[in-house]
Amino acid sequence: MINFDFFSPTYFAFGRGSEHRVGELAARYGSRKVMIHYGKGSVVKSGLLDKVRQSLNNYNISFVELGGAVPNPRASLVYEGIELGRQADVDLILGIGGGSAVDSAKAIALGIPYEGDFWDFYSGKASPIRALPVGSIVTLAATGTEGSNASVITNDYLGNIKSSSNNDLSKPVFSILNPELTFTVPDYHTACGATDILSHILERYLTNTTEVELTDRMSEAIFTRILEATREALADPENYEARADLLWGGTLAHNDILGAGREQDWSSHRMEHALSAEFDVAHGAGLAVIFPNFLTYTLEHDPARFSRFAVKMFGVDPQGKSEPETGREGIKKFREFLDEIGMPKTLADLGIGADDIPRLLKAVVPNNGDLLGYFQPLTEDDVTNIFELCL
Repeated sequence: MINFDFFSPTYFAFGRGSEHRVGELAARYGSRKVMIHYGKGSVVKSGLLDKVRQSLNNYNISFVELGGAVPNPRASLVYEGIELGRQADVDLILGIGGGSAVDSAKAIALGIPYEGDFWDFYSGKASPIRALPVGSIVTLAATGTEGSNASVITNDYLGNIKSSSNNDLSKPVFSILNPELTFTVPDYHTACGATDILSHILERYLTNTTEVELTDRMSEAIFTRILEATREALADPENYEARADLLWGGTLAHNDILGAGREQDWSSHRMEHALSAEFDVAHGAGLAVIFPNFLTYTLEHDPARFSRFAVKMFGVDPQGKSEPETGREGIKKFREFLDEIGMPKTLADLGIGADDIPRLLKAVVPNNGDLLGYFQPLTEDDVTNIFELCL
C-alpha cells in the first residue's frame, strides 16, 4: 500500500423522504440563497422540485433556478449559471438529478468566485483556490459525483472537448440520497448507471500496487453486490433494497475509499469520454463497449490480477485453468452480464465506425507520444488497437 490522503467532507442524508431535509441541510451550512440546478423535466414532473422549494421556504432560504442540464453537461449552461449566480449573489449551488446536473453545479460553483474562465480548471491551466459550496439530491445511481471530487464537462464552444476537474473543493458539503427517487429510472439508464459504477470499481482494482488486500476485498464485495442489485432492480424497479444498494454502492465506488493506497488507471474512462464528447452517447453505454475490450487487451500485463477478478467477481472455477485462461473466462462473463442488462456490445451499436477512430484517437491522445493510464500505460497504437477491438 502506498501513502495516501483521504478527505471526505460530505454529509450524507440517506433514505425515504430525505429530500425533505434540503432546507435543514442548506441552513446548517449557512446558506441564505441557493441556486437550484436541474435537468429537463423529470425533477419537475415527479414533484421533487416542488418539495425542494417548499423545504427551502420552510427555512426562509431564498433561491433562483436554472434548468436545462443534459447528459454530458455543456459548458454553455455552466457559463449561464455562473452569470446567474453572480447576479443573484447565491451562496450554495444545489444540483438535483443525475450526475450531469451535479457535475454542472460543481463547475458553476468553481466559476462564480473565479475571475478567469472556469474552463481553466478543466484544461489544466489553473487550480481552484475557492468555490461555493455544493449540495446534491441524486436521482440516478451511477456517477458517484455526490461524494467525489470530480466533475466532467463537455465544452461545446471548443468542438465538444470533454474534460474533468478533480479537486476537493468540488466535493459536496451535503448529499441527499433517497432510493425511492430512482424507482422510475428507465431500465436502459439503470443499466448504464450500473455499468458506470462497475467501471469506477475496476479503474481502481486494476493496479500495479501490491499489498492492497483490504481494498481488493472491499472492491470485490461491492462489485458482486452491484451485479446482483442491478438484476434485482431491473426485475422489480421498486425493489427498495436493490435500489438502495445501487445508490450507496455508486457512492462508495467513486468517493475514492476503494482507491486509497493504490495506483489507479482511468484509461478506459478517458477513451469513453471521447465517445460521449464526439457522439453524445450515454457514458455507461460507452463504457460497456470500451471496458471489456480494454480488459482483453491488457490481460497479459498481469494475468494473476485478471484471474483473481474472474474468481472473486464472477465465481469462475480456476481448477485446471491457467491464470490467463481464468482471466479470459471472467471477461467473457462480464460481457455476458452487460449483454444481459441490455448494454451495447460494439461501436457500431453506438453509430460509430472504423472511419471515426482517428477522430476518437485525437480526442483521447491530443499530443502525439502521450501515454494513457497507469495499469498498462497505453500508446496511440494501443488505443487504436482497443478501439478496433470494439468495432
